[in-house]
Amino acid sequence: MTEQLHNSATCNEALEKETMRRVIWRILPFLVVSYLVSIIDRGNIGMASLQMNQDLGLSKAAFGFASSLYFVAYFLFEVPSNLAMQKVGARLWIPRIMISWGLVSMCMALVQNTTSLYIVRFLLGAAEAGFFPGVVLYLTWWIPSRYRARIIASFMVAIPLANFIGSPLSGLILTFDGWLGIRGWHLLFIIEGIPAVLLGIAAFFVLRDRPHQAKWLTQEQKQWLENTLQSERQQQKQIGHTTTWQLLKHRHIWLMALIYAGASSAGTTLSVWSPQLLKSYHLDNLTTGLLNAIPYGLASVLMIIWGRSSDRMNERRWHTALTLFMIAAGVIAAFINLSLPATIVILCMMLVGAYAMKGPFWALASSWMSSDSAAAGLAAIGAIANLIGGAVMVNAYGIINERTGSHTLAMLPLAGLCMAGGIAVLVMGRHYNQHATREKQATH
Repeated sequence: MTEQLHNSATCNEALEKETMRRVIWRILPFLVVSYLVSIIDRGNIGMASLQMNQDLGLSKAAFGFASSLYFVAYFLFEVPSNLAMQKVGARLWIPRIMISWGLVSMCMALVQNTTSLYIVRFLLGAAEAGFFPGVVLYLTWWIPSRYRARIIASFMVAIPLANFIGSPLSGLILTFDGWLGIRGWHLLFIIEGIPAVLLGIAAFFVLRDRPHQAKWLTQEQKQWLENTLQSERQQQKQIGHTTTWQLLKHRHIWLMALIYAGASSAGTTLSVWSPQLLKSYHLDNLTTGLLNAIPYGLASVLMIIWGRSSDRMNERRWHTALTLFMIAAGVIAAFINLSLPATIVILCMMLVGAYAMKGPFWALASSWMSSDSAAAGLAAIGAIANLIGGAVMVNAYGIINERTGSHTLAMLPLAGLCMAGGIAVLVMGRHYNQHATREKQATH
């Protein structure tokens, strides 16, 4: 009997291993590449600003406002987009998102003045809204919870990787200024917008909505994965079934949004403003792009290691909180009189913290919600956090920098937000652990 149980456990383990290998290699690389293109198209305004701001006569405050409009639109359309995807399926909705944002991104080359920049930037946010929370929701349809932190971290490595690749690429494209009579920043938006359209077309053929539709899994593998995911959905969650309006009034949604806002603000603000910060050391555009890539390259590696550590230890709270405290420490360190190398080190601290946080956090957030509330809940957290990080903090950075001339003072609000988020995740996580312990005791 013991031997039979051992053989059964071995077979189940082999089935799980092979199933997850097929699932991960089928969907993850495509999603990573797609998100990489998304982040490049969202953040290339930072490198474009090295030429564009002068051509359009933009002040720092006006540039900050233009950049932030993307996130205002993202906030307005993110939850409706995720609810629409839940109804029509990822196979139709994700290609729709990708093709529309690619076309709008290319239209950034057509802006002629401040007003048209505001309009197109807003439209870009509306077009792309829902892609990230849609993918996180999609992963909950395919990936068991015990794999989720490392998978989300691997998916989100596209963010620093996009800047690692995109900054030097954008700097290189800017050097072709005047080719065929076209300004370098026009070429930048056109060239970097095309891949999103092509990938959007490919997404229709690559993605499937649910495991039972996957022709590349055996019947046994489909059954194991569906049963595993269904079992997880039936477990008690901190946030259960509720209406969208009730969900948006739930205090834990706002607390989770506050927690995520610190990392979101750091990543977004630096993607927009760090090229100008480095440019202030009198660098040329190509060198600026190359140096700007260094922190993102480091973050690309460490966020995967941190996500694996979170899964291996089955620990989310401290893996989330410590990264937020690291961002705050980087801001405080920036008040020292800095050289260019020291500035790059501090950027590394802040960006490693901003991106390493994401895998553990989203695994934690998804574990606190039922399958019924996940679509709206995950989107709401991202939407609120992006509004704070992309709209409020990017604007605040521009205004403070313009009035004081100090990049360091402009980053100070980030430190406060990250400290508050780090404390909040420790307190909230402790509360949830106590709640889960009481629930477990009540069932015995």
